[in-house]
Amino acid sequence: MAFPRTRILVDNDTGIDDALALAYLAACPHVEIVAVTSSPGNVDADRVAANNRALLALCGQPQVPVLIGAREPLAVPLVTTPETHGPQGVGHATLPDPGPARTDRDDAVEYWIEAARAAPGELTALLSAPLTNFALALRREPRLPWLLGRVVIMGGAFYHQGNTTPTAEWNTHVDPHAAAEVYAAYTAAAAAGLEAERLPVVCSLDSTERFEMRPGLLTDLAAAAGCAEPEIVLPGDPEGKRSASPNPLVRYLSDALRFYFEFHRAYDQGYIAHVHDYFAAGIAAGTLEYRSAPATVDVETDSPLLIGTTVADFRSLWGKPANAHVVSWNDPEAGFAELVARLGALARRIDTAS
Repeated sequence: MAFPRTRILVDNDTGIDDALALAYLAACPHVEIVAVTSSPGNVDADRVAANNRALLALCGQPQVPVLIGAREPLAVPLVTTPETHGPQGVGHATLPDPGPARTDRDDAVEYWIEAARAAPGELTALLSAPLTNFALALRREPRLPWLLGRVVIMGGAFYHQGNTTPTAEWNTHVDPHAAAEVYAAYTAAAAAGLEAERLPVVCSLDSTERFEMRPGLLTDLAAAAGCAEPEIVLPGDPEGKRSASPNPLVRYLSDALRFYFEFHRAYDQGYIAHVHDYFAAGIAAGTLEYRSAPATVDVETDSPLLIGTTVADFRSLWGKPANAHVVSWNDPEAGFAELVARLGALARRIDTAS
């Protein structure tokens, strides 16, 4: 199936599922990754940027600018997640040092604004990290909702338990003040006449946790990549076992995701991995089907008990215009088939090139 050309600005905090999402975008021929901006979250922003540069180089796209914006949340201390994503952010995976950034720019926020001004209505924003950089961009350029074509946010939890506190999802909890600013900006934009199709599509835990990856997917990926030996990852393997695959992308993703399987099992969720950011990337790329409902979203920033909790008003009880489209349905089976096909093809190309 042919998809229309899509130009995407990515803001992430790589992160195992961020890495999977970025590799997927690099595998889509119709997607141009305009830039990747690195937010503090799973690891600090400098480590995020190094992970992004190394992965883009592996995926054959070293020319993509990788920039850093904020290095701390707006109003709370940064908390990272070495227990979830490993000390380097990508589990057991390793890649060579990619070297210095290939851009003479060091301000991710200004880069986003200039890119959106230069191509009004053409760019899709994929936000799979805390919303710090996007909040700062909206402060500098309040017209950004009109300048961007689409916005996709991975964050929040509405009718689903939080994964950081009982009610709060990780990205939103890391910088709740930034998330609150972003949704407030879109409330104001909606009141000023912003078209509904430009409101953010929000992929909350209600939808992303349906993307529950099993280790057999890595076997399928290696087969799709043409690997002579099967890639077998089993719950009974020693923790920290490394992949022996000769294909560098299969090996990288297998080592990263093994750590994620081990983490989920340690927290009594089974030998699985919730690949939240891949689903959001599929929406940004236009390759995954979903349904959504308009809502007015806000974020709790004051209560010690509920800080970072997202609330969605689907019935206009607050009397405010909808500021987001909250995803209510997706198709994980089709999504995983798409993932294997795209990444398998990319892995074949990398193997041939090397």
